[in-house]
Amino acid sequence: MAGEGATTVLTVDLGAESGRVMAVDASRGALHLRELHRFANRPVEVRGTLYWDILALWAEVRQGIEVGLELKPASLGVDSWAVDFGLLDASGALLGNPVHYRDRRTDGAVERLTARLGRERIFEATGIQFMPINTLTQLFAMRERGEPELAHARRFLMIPDLLNYWLTGAQACEFSNATTTQLYDPRARRWSRPLLDALELDPALFPEVRAPGTLLGTYRGVDVVVPATHDTGSAVAAMPATAPDAAFISSGTWSLVGTVVDAPVINAAALAANVTNEGAADGRFRLLKNVMGLWILQECRRAWQRQGVTMSYDAIVELAAREPALRSVIPVDDARFLPPGDHPQVVRDVCRERGEPVPETPAAIARCVFDSLALAYRRVLETLSVLTGRSFGAVHVLGGGSRNALLNQATADACARTVVAGPAEATVLGNALVQLRALGVVADLDEGRRWIASNSEQRTFEPRDVGAWDAAYARLADTRSEGSNL
Repeated sequence: MAGEGATTVLTVDLGAESGRVMAVDASRGALHLRELHRFANRPVEVRGTLYWDILALWAEVRQGIEVGLELKPASLGVDSWAVDFGLLDASGALLGNPVHYRDRRTDGAVERLTARLGRERIFEATGIQFMPINTLTQLFAMRERGEPELAHARRFLMIPDLLNYWLTGAQACEFSNATTTQLYDPRARRWSRPLLDALELDPALFPEVRAPGTLLGTYRGVDVVVPATHDTGSAVAAMPATAPDAAFISSGTWSLVGTVVDAPVINAAALAANVTNEGAADGRFRLLKNVMGLWILQECRRAWQRQGVTMSYDAIVELAAREPALRSVIPVDDARFLPPGDHPQVVRDVCRERGEPVPETPAAIARCVFDSLALAYRRVLETLSVLTGRSFGAVHVLGGGSRNALLNQATADACARTVVAGPAEATVLGNALVQLRALGVVADLDEGRRWIASNSEQRTFEPRDVGAWDAAYARLADTRSEGSNL
């Protein structure tokens, strides 16, 4: 329970697999977490289109907040994944369930979009990595298809902004998530009017962009404060390191590998590397690159379940650890991994095409995925080092993936760098820190990070057999898959 004089805030954290509402008690330089409500996030496919079940999520969020209200919280904040959105009509009603970023409506849309507007023009305006999941690509695909929702829309809100609207009545977008859309100009700090005009999107559709820490309104008498509503933005806000050359891997469904910079890096080299500049909780930018992440393993696990083989993630890691390292490695950014599907078969297909030993058992497939992810992280860190001139002495792994000792050790080995894993609840902690800063409980994020560093569990992994990983990395050199936009 919260001690005397503690300040309690509620965090609503929505991930691609599950969501939760948690209480964070701040007292005497320490943060204590309590899970109040956890729920599944199950996308729904209807007539070939994959949707988020946003009304079910809204009901679960309210249920969790209801439990939290008994704790008399000072504020609450919502974060979620990026890029997806809802459209409202003139009365403020939601026009339809938000479509999932993995839906196939954007197949080939990046190529058509860039052919029309030019990669250089789009990147110069936004500094964002080209991916089929991007909001810009989704809206372009909607315009191509003549979807009626877009014609009737009067307001665009991203997923956490939509929930905040239902909580408070305020229609606004938050900075860190707005930057992920590929519609926001990070240097001018506003929506990119040239891109909106080029796609015939009414600028009035896009609301004011608010900074993390803004008081948006109230719900049931509790202040609603916008954190970095992009979950990775919140996770990085909780990174214990404050060194200017710190690198991070936000490890979950996606792996986002990056570093924090004072200003967006938008130049020819950044465009060629297909990196991205996303807003940070302190108004700076996260220069990073998306890697396919543990999504591949999540889809493998679902495929095995359909075959009658049910295993926990911990059990999968334990089995994979018994397999020989680096027997098979693949480019994890192969575009075939992006949509849901039979990912064990995709892993086997990619191995076969590349002349790698074909893994057959779940343990061997999982080991291939973990080793390949670690090598992908190395590739991104080398790219970021060239773009920033930083050497990255240590890599901080944040989020749920920080509990995966096998992947953390593989990352240390592949990158030949010390890996500091934790905190696992970085997103919740970062969400809470921005609220606590707004409340005046912590002076700034650096003070909050010191609280986290002294109280959260962290584990260090040192590189070992670097030579073997160098050889495996060479096997993957210049082998990115055709059609990949990652």
